[in-house]
Amino acid sequence: MRDAAPQTIRLADYTPYPFRIDHVALEFRLAPVATRVIATLKITPLSSGADMRLDGEDLRLIRATVDGRWLDLTPDATGLTVPAAELPDGPFTWECEVQITPAENTALEGLYMSKGMYCTQCEAEGFRKITFYPDRPDVMAPFDVRILGNEDGSTPVLLSNGNPDGHGRWTDPWPKPAYLFALVAGQLVAVEDSFTTASGREVALKIWVRPGDEGKCAYAMDALKRSMRWDETEYGREYDLDIFQIVAVDDFNMGAMENKGLNIFNSKYVLASPETATDRDYELIEGIIAHEYFHNWTGNRITCRDWFQLCLKEGLTVFRDQQFSGDMRSHAVKRIDDVLMLRARQFREDAGPLAHPVRPEEYIEINNFYTATVYEKGAEVIGMLRTLIGPEAYRKGCDLYFERHDGEACTIEDWIAVFEEATGEDLAQFRLWYAQAGTPTLDVAEAWSDGTYTLTLRQDLPETPGQSDKSPQVIPVTTGLLGRDGAELVPSQTLVLREQTQSFRFEGLPERPVPSLLRGFSAPVRLRHGISRADRLLLLAHDTDPFNRWEAGRSLAKDTLITMITETTAPAEAFLDAVMTVAQDPSLDPAFRALALALPSEDDLAQTLHSGGVTPDPDAIYAARKSLTRAIATHGAEAFGQLYDAMAVPGPYTPDAKAAGQRALRGTALRLLSEIDEGARAKAQFLGADNMTEQLSAFSALLSIGKGTNAVSTFYEQWSGDRLVMDKWFALQISLAAPDKAVRACKALTAHPDFDWKNPNRFRSTLGALAMNTAGFHTASGEGYELLADWLIRLDPLNPQTAARMSSAFDSWTRYDEKRQRLIKIELERIAATPGLSRDVTEMVGRILAA
Repeated sequence: MRDAAPQTIRLADYTPYPFRIDHVALEFRLAPVATRVIATLKITPLSSGADMRLDGEDLRLIRATVDGRWLDLTPDATGLTVPAAELPDGPFTWECEVQITPAENTALEGLYMSKGMYCTQCEAEGFRKITFYPDRPDVMAPFDVRILGNEDGSTPVLLSNGNPDGHGRWTDPWPKPAYLFALVAGQLVAVEDSFTTASGREVALKIWVRPGDEGKCAYAMDALKRSMRWDETEYGREYDLDIFQIVAVDDFNMGAMENKGLNIFNSKYVLASPETATDRDYELIEGIIAHEYFHNWTGNRITCRDWFQLCLKEGLTVFRDQQFSGDMRSHAVKRIDDVLMLRARQFREDAGPLAHPVRPEEYIEINNFYTATVYEKGAEVIGMLRTLIGPEAYRKGCDLYFERHDGEACTIEDWIAVFEEATGEDLAQFRLWYAQAGTPTLDVAEAWSDGTYTLTLRQDLPETPGQSDKSPQVIPVTTGLLGRDGAELVPSQTLVLREQTQSFRFEGLPERPVPSLLRGFSAPVRLRHGISRADRLLLLAHDTDPFNRWEAGRSLAKDTLITMITETTAPAEAFLDAVMTVAQDPSLDPAFRALALALPSEDDLAQTLHSGGVTPDPDAIYAARKSLTRAIATHGAEAFGQLYDAMAVPGPYTPDAKAAGQRALRGTALRLLSEIDEGARAKAQFLGADNMTEQLSAFSALLSIGKGTNAVSTFYEQWSGDRLVMDKWFALQISLAAPDKAVRACKALTAHPDFDWKNPNRFRSTLGALAMNTAGFHTASGEGYELLADWLIRLDPLNPQTAARMSSAFDSWTRYDEKRQRLIKIELERIAATPGLSRDVTEMVGRILAA
């Protein structure tokens, strides 16, 4: 649907719905171009004289009745209104029949078809494309669903939320908002298992996939069972239906959806085998399976009152899945990985025109606020709360939250209130993390006198769109102090910064210490600390906090690269020696060492330069990273050769954390060695690999040095029949292309017969990969900008949600030189001027242009 005049929705305008939906019965008569949906609602008015407004889009109304009496109603573009005069004063039954065309629903919202299979995506506002209904999260009701399949027998499997009766009928006794409704129908096969809950109930588990994919579900099933047990032991949450089901779908805008009892997943986050999935794929499957399952309580049983409270379910559930993944693998490695994502996505968001609070105050299209700020920063806020009040009080508050608000639609205020009650503390200042946008900067000053060390911290909150005057926030700064020999003088303690400037004194110290600040990245802030290179080398060698040890190395690498970019100097020998010390330290987890060897990204360096008042040159950044990579490889050639051999994992492939860590370090060594051996080892590994992790590692190494021509054709011949593996084939050729070849590679691949631009995974694998190739996308000619804009304009009429999210590639445009800014602005204005542009893309481009 095209939107002529998008309207702004504001948190301040919230009003409760004036009717209670007591029960929903849905009947679906499936047909690709003429599905009939009959909705029967038991409704109770909550106030007299109110019109009943029902949301609805792209629906053909067949009939509508109240207590069996036919009504003459004319829908408008966004729904229909039943006048109060047509409604009784007491409870009544509303019934309507509509016709929809799932085969023509390319937006992948509501009921649509994916390669012959019917499926739904109703979050945030997709249910209004299924029937007329108050499509808002604070309207909760139990659902009964009856599904009649295609008359030709092509839909033998008929699924919906809740418990089945075996004849296409499903009953979900738990009240839920419409966004959690799900339906799937088609030719599917199930991989089955079971789980016994803590109270002894037997739960049937089923993962539904297309025929032929059954052999790729074992890890997803194992991750599901571990998630269910973990939620019982760590949060006291037990599953509440007789069956839990997952369906893998190829055409899906998101990663997965937590529909009550029937999770629908992008197939890339379910299907895995050693031959087709990498260690990273397995890790993502584990985390996303957990995330969607954990929503059963943090999102389903307790949902959000309105979409402004989205972080209440998403930030909390991201934090829970991060805890789970840390328990399953390595907390140190997981924390580093999470912070890398936070800085790459959320810090960038906070620094540009798309900055918004964790709880926004207004929106035009809610789909545009499924952002890193809501998810990742929202999780950081939960983590800070737990740090400030302690694990025991956090668990006590969570238990109270579940007890008090089960079956309700809640707000951030409801969430904070249970912790104030559990701890007796006033958390009013802490709530500012939900209200104020932007990444705080923490400035550090030190003083030393007669055995007393004084640490002074100052917080500054930058201006962001719509917010200039901000109040100090509560910032937990977990800190330790090290001696000059690396010994810990003061173990970790959390300093709580509440004022704009505060000082903390440490007395009776034998020497001036080296501070280890923000341990575990205890708050999502930028740290500005004039610490010397010698002190960072000491932290890199001796810090007992794994995150800060990694951070010290990262800081040294960034400083080295910035100097190479701005002064065109060679890297210091001391830095190269420090890198090799970490790389060869057998006491460190191989996965940690692999992360420590990874250089800051081109986008990270561009933002760092911009923050320091230097206009970033994408080509100079690319050249410096390439030069430093080669310098590290040359400096440690012998050691990397030994590491490559030592990290080989014997025996059959397993996705466990230990083996994955070894393969990660081996892959890093291979990438470095390829810089100096012309890809000799990589070619051998590519041809001999028995798992996708090692094959893709070698493929990537060859592409990064421009030696991948033969591997490209070999890989295609081997994997052209596997849709998910081919997504990798598309993405790597573009993301790893040299800057002067990236746009050309993207154009060629968008012309490839296997490029299905209507499939979100394939679209992201090509155009998304171009945006990830920073120097290639920002080529001085502007060809990258023009190519992405062309495709966004083409995609928007079919799938505005994906087009809008991809438009964020332009959000950092003001940090580049005037020529690039001018070229980007031309493309943004061209997109904005497109007739009939969706409200999704209209809002995103408008906000970006307002920078």
